Amino acid sequence: MYKSVFCILTFFCVSTIFVTGKKGFGPGSQEYGYVEVRKGAHMFYWLYYINAVKESEATEHPLVIWLQGGPGASSTGYGNFEELGTLFKNLTERESAWTKHVNVLYIDNPVGSGFSYVENESLYVKTNHEIAVDLVTFTKEFYKKLKKFSETPLYIFAESYGGKMAIEFAYDLYQEIKNHNLKINFKGIALGDSWISPVDSCLTLAAYLLNFGEIDIEGYNTINNVAEVLKSEVESDQWSEATSTWSHLEFAVNMISGVDFFNIFYGNDHDDATLSNGDLLHNLSELDIKNQNNNGKRLFLHKSSQGLRSLMDQIKNTFKLLIPSSVEWGSQSSYVFDYLREDFMKPVTNYVERVLNETNLQVVVYSGQLDLIVNTPGTLNWVQRLHWPGAEKWKMAARPALKVESKQEGFIKAYDKFTFYWINRAGHMVPKDNPYGALEMLKQITHHKT
Repeated sequence: MYKSVFCILTFFCVSTIFVTGKKGFGPGSQEYGYVEVRKGAHMFYWLYYINAVKESEATEHPLVIWLQGGPGASSTGYGNFEELGTLFKNLTERESAWTKHVNVLYIDNPVGSGFSYVENESLYVKTNHEIAVDLVTFTKEFYKKLKKFSETPLYIFAESYGGKMAIEFAYDLYQEIKNHNLKINFKGIALGDSWISPVDSCLTLAAYLLNFGEIDIEGYNTINNVAEVLKSEVESDQWSEATSTWSHLEFAVNMISGVDFFNIFYGNDHDDATLSNGDLLHNLSELDIKNQNNNGKRLFLHKSSQGLRSLMDQIKNTFKLLIPSSVEWGSQSSYVFDYLREDFMKPVTNYVERVLNETNLQVVVYSGQLDLIVNTPGTLNWVQRLHWPGAEKWKMAARPALKVESKQEGFIKAYDKFTFYWINRAGHMVPKDNPYGALEMLKQITHHKT
């Protein structure tokens, strides 16, 4: 399957393919193409110029990189059409599009996500560090071709597992700039509902659901017992086992609570659970682990609607001279998840601290109040433990409201270069659930002037 891609299309043997300043799919000038980040590993990207100004003036406005989660979810698909892009997936224009205010660069990352692909299975990444190396390689190639963006303020925005990938990428990218290997104007990073400390997100699931009235005490005990097993495995560095237990945990939550993991105000699509909590505990020990892993995988890779998949097929047809015929959008995504299994539950809070302590980058963490899978209490737990010079003053800082036209959309706490946003009426996908709250946050982070 993998070798056929290049056996048929020898045209793609060059390391970097760019289509610049062209009309791609939908309104506005765009850039799109592939970067071969390693031999046989091809990363697809799609840049939308800010559409409120002439293309020649676009570099006067910030450039935002958007990284999706998963690992294996597609930025060019989910982030673009489901959350913040110029168009909705039904191809109507999005009033709250980020491209009205900044240039947006979507990257299908890691290789194997979206339209990115590898030629053979040995090329999938296995660690967060390998992801960061590929992204740094991509960024160098991108700026070689589009030198006009070298002075443009750059911000990385990431969601879910994308945040885990982004923080190490940001640190490594900063080091390349510091060592004069790359000249760009890198300003900051924003981590949205991000999988930074997985165990913290898991340990707070039961209490979060209990406090919202979604489970009873028996349900709390069932979920919390599984979370405690996971905690023990993390503390003893049993990373693969912890990933399996995470799947057990998500299964238990799914069966007991009936809420959507990405927004607890949405209904779940599974049949009503008929198991008692005692039966469930027994079944958790008996269920086939592989099936549960697949359940967890589907949760974190998002629910890909047929409408979005059909749209991405249209887009492939639009880019048919660029995308190899044997590459199907998202067809390798599950492999991406599988190969990162050992790394999945590892925290990256150390990299958040390194960015805060060793760089001048602005660091933002934002959280949707209705997100379950990376809930706000769990996120606050690891944020409160961060060691950096301004930590205590940040904890004591004021917490003003985030407002849009006098409507309260959340809260902000900021000190020095660290900011935390609580976003109201939003789940895991903040730009989708609360588009105007997210847009106001974007403007504040990027110091929007117009």
